Amino acid sequence: MIADASEALERVRRDKPLVHHLTNLVTIYDCANIVKAFGASPVMAHAIEEVADMARMASALVLNIGTLDTEFIEAMLLAGKSANEKGIPVVIDVCGAGATRYRDEKCLQILDELDVSIIKGNSSEVARIAGEDVKTRGVDAVDTGADLKEVAGSLARERDCTVVITGKDDIVADGNRAVWVHNGHPMMADVVGTGCMATSVIGTFAAVEPDYVAASVSGLVCFEVAAEFAALLAAGPGSFKEHLYDAVYNMDSRIVRSMQRIEG
Repeated sequence: MIADASEALERVRRDKPLVHHLTNLVTIYDCANIVKAFGASPVMAHAIEEVADMARMASALVLNIGTLDTEFIEAMLLAGKSANEKGIPVVIDVCGAGATRYRDEKCLQILDELDVSIIKGNSSEVARIAGEDVKTRGVDAVDTGADLKEVAGSLARERDCTVVITGKDDIVADGNRAVWVHNGHPMMADVVGTGCMATSVIGTFAAVEPDYVAASVSGLVCFEVAAEFAALLAAGPGSFKEHLYDAVYNMDSRIVRSMQRIEG
């Protein structure tokens, strides 16, 4: 098996890594809370004056371009270069790539100027970054018609990193390996921010697991097993979100080991 999500969860709980975020302002509170529920320590510092120093204190850096502007991108590049110098993983959520030319250009600028460890997005976002002619509708995925396993593997080889495509089933690939994660629940798509939270969780696991395919798979499995429990108790999207935090907080390695559905 490529990843033991239960063992990775125990390391997150033991090491309590500091995860620095420059993230989507719509979902920043959700991202901080999900990282905290896993037992890690989130910090959401965006100011140009301090991002480099904060990245040097952290064990992983999470970038999310969901609410980008010029100053935000400048801060991301400063933080990313600091993270590269320290040798900690940089995870980017290419949120909304394919929606506008500006968004595409800034994603590619970050990928060109930084050593990014993990690229994460939905099918159309990642396909657009890989050079496919697709148009994302806001931040929602559209059907690309492409072979997503091939798209992920090709982009991973081109950028020398791990690529994650989330959806009904998730694909995690590097230049040599491809793994499917089959956990999760349809109600995740009814709550704004679950994609951003997944990126924060992947960053949290990358802080303790140097194999970024294994880290991504482990983070997704733990987050999505929690979603399966939350859905059992939820009456709708509002209560689902509340139960999701509780399910993450109360999760243990035995539950993850018995419920993880990984293929590859």
